[in-house]
Amino acid sequence: MAMLRAAKHAMRALGSRASDASPFARTLHASTGSKKIVGVFYKANEYASMNPKFVGCVEGSLGIRDWLESQGHQYIVTDDKEGPNCELEKHIPDMHVLITTPFHPAYVTEERIKKAKNLQLLLTAGIGSDHIDLKAAAAAGLTVAEVTGSNTVSVAEDELMRILILVRNFLPGYHQVINGDWNVAAISYRAYDLEGKTVGTVGAGRIGKLLLQRLKPFNCNLLYHDRLKMEPELEQEIGAKFEEDLDKMLPKCDVIVINTPLTEKTRGLFNKERIGKLKKGVLIVNNARGAIMDTQAVADACSSGHIAGYSGDVWNPQPAPKDHPWRYMPNHAMTPHISGTTIDGQLRYAAGTKDMLDRYFKGQDFPAQNYIVKEGKLASQYQ
Repeated sequence: MAMLRAAKHAMRALGSRASDASPFARTLHASTGSKKIVGVFYKANEYASMNPKFVGCVEGSLGIRDWLESQGHQYIVTDDKEGPNCELEKHIPDMHVLITTPFHPAYVTEERIKKAKNLQLLLTAGIGSDHIDLKAAAAAGLTVAEVTGSNTVSVAEDELMRILILVRNFLPGYHQVINGDWNVAAISYRAYDLEGKTVGTVGAGRIGKLLLQRLKPFNCNLLYHDRLKMEPELEQEIGAKFEEDLDKMLPKCDVIVINTPLTEKTRGLFNKERIGKLKKGVLIVNNARGAIMDTQAVADACSSGHIAGYSGDVWNPQPAPKDHPWRYMPNHAMTPHISGTTIDGQLRYAAGTKDMLDRYFKGQDFPAQNYIVKEGKLASQYQ
């Protein structure tokens, strides 16, 4: 079959390097028989019955249970993912497929990969597979894929909302109302228009480009930094300027939006030193990954006023512990990881997950852009 031939070709290409890398190397194939598929999602409890389209939770199970079980496959779904005695650990030794999400991530470590003797496929229902040890997955011959583009609109819209919330100093006004207060001066002394401000995105992939397009009507000065320059036509249409040097772009920005994946190069990218070089009073929106920021450096800069506002929905780790410093720093507008899991986003990533499972059963390739690890090689954005 096509997938089997591709896998064999990959193993020949990797040669002894792949076999030396891990004794657990395996190939993705469409062998007949029942597969054990495990999904890890957040629990919705009383909210599960409030919307029939709410499929991204344990109770909704991506809406694929009947389909999988009608074909003779076993489908285990849980939210219990931490510790040696959790539900996920019980199924690791004999599962064939693990479905995870960025919103309630099951951290797939090298240790877990070594225990998973039958594992062939790791699917992310959504975008962002950094909760998986990708190098270990590649060494073990696993395929890692996600539903690329499934929540691009959801995240870009959320980023735009967060920018406006910070620029207009919205949250203190809301808190005044629910607390029975009324003090216009306490809000307006640090509320601004978005028009005329310089907004820079660190990363201009699908989400970054869409955000820049959404920002154009606000008449901002738009900058972007990325590994790749946009096509000239799109760059001209959006009116964004490419900045090759990140450290030259950042001090120009009134608003910085993080849109880059978490990789070895971007982990801790915004450390104390880099944050110190930003414009005093800068606003930062981060819906990418919490670990791109130095947690304490962000909290300290918010406390000193160097960062005038910080908003995002990503934390390190997730779920965030109750003592996480970002919960208590001033001038923040943080939420749980929600931007990419709107109902519309859920329906898109559920459909994409089902499509890839169907292709897996049939021995067919996935859409090329969905692969994060294929044939022992990481996708370019993770290299």
